[in-house]
Amino acid sequence: MDTTVKGVIARGKGAEVELVDVMVPDPGPNDVIVAVQACGVCHTDLAYRDGGISDDYPFLLGHEAAGVVETVGENVSHVAVGDFVVLNWRAVCGECRACKKGEPKYCFATFNASRKMTLTDGTELEPALGIGAFIEKTLIHEGQCTKVDPSADPAAVGLLGCGVMAGLGAAVNTGEIKRGESVAVIGCGGVGMAAVAGAKLAGATRIIAVDLSDEKLERAKDFGATHTINPSALGGDASATGEDQPVVQAVHEILGGVGADVVVDAVGLPGTFTQAFYMRDLAGRVVLVGVPTPEMRLELPLADVFGRGGATKSSWYGDCLPERDFPLYTDLYLQGRFPLGDFVDERISIDAVEDAFTKMKQGSVLRSVVEL
Repeated sequence: MDTTVKGVIARGKGAEVELVDVMVPDPGPNDVIVAVQACGVCHTDLAYRDGGISDDYPFLLGHEAAGVVETVGENVSHVAVGDFVVLNWRAVCGECRACKKGEPKYCFATFNASRKMTLTDGTELEPALGIGAFIEKTLIHEGQCTKVDPSADPAAVGLLGCGVMAGLGAAVNTGEIKRGESVAVIGCGGVGMAAVAGAKLAGATRIIAVDLSDEKLERAKDFGATHTINPSALGGDASATGEDQPVVQAVHEILGGVGADVVVDAVGLPGTFTQAFYMRDLAGRVVLVGVPTPEMRLELPLADVFGRGGATKSSWYGDCLPERDFPLYTDLYLQGRFPLGDFVDERISIDAVEDAFTKMKQGSVLRSVVEL
């Protein structure tokens, strides 16, 4: 029998979100129903609302969540009723070519629920990232649940479901930061701040935060930044390219005339990626975790790509494995060794998502978290 709950949907491109009745069907054989306790307001949800992901409206928004398993399908073995879980959108299939090559972090065939949640008139909803968690109860595949320590704050650990894990993983998993290395992070929103915190956790000795907001730069120090740069305050030749860009020169000056071992671009613009490319040391690593839009194009001298060596990498979901990483970082958070709770700037009700989008665009919060 379907269950009627309240959920937040995006009905059309750019339209304000709506809190409506949603029908949640009984779970299929490998599905579960999770009573959502908290869900972060992520930029990806705004991208869904504004048509930046697809045009398969209406969307059921929300994906960065934690809650308790309430009902399970007949074949579910991964979790049980009563388990406290963080939701993830990479439910590793074990059968695709990435999984068979031993690279499940790149799984191409992640599982989703076998049945659709709907509006009361029967209209099927497309859940954000296969989850849809701005809702009292959501239907997902059992593989989209990762059990963590139930003593953790749902508002904090739910952020591992997307933004924090993306930035943290970009630094630790994709960037493979080693003790004693230097790191620069471009962009100090939620993802970039998580990359700063990840760099500190990995043992980087010099961590340079780059952002246009002095307020964000000050906050980055709390997460582990040892140096900060506001490019707008540098002056110099704004038309400079390559290593002559003022922000690139500022990084090199901090590091004694060389580039950073690892540079994380948490913005995802051609300009910031170009800066990241020239900020790195010879044979250094550049990690792109900020998500570009389809029309963006990048132009770099091929001789520079060859001559600088090293690696340029994209980081998908922080190259994480939820079953490995979520319990690990939950434990570090509970031990006071990773500041997961510091990303939660405000706790809001489910009817305040649209206001949270406004604050997000203003850059005034790292994360607003819906509590249910």
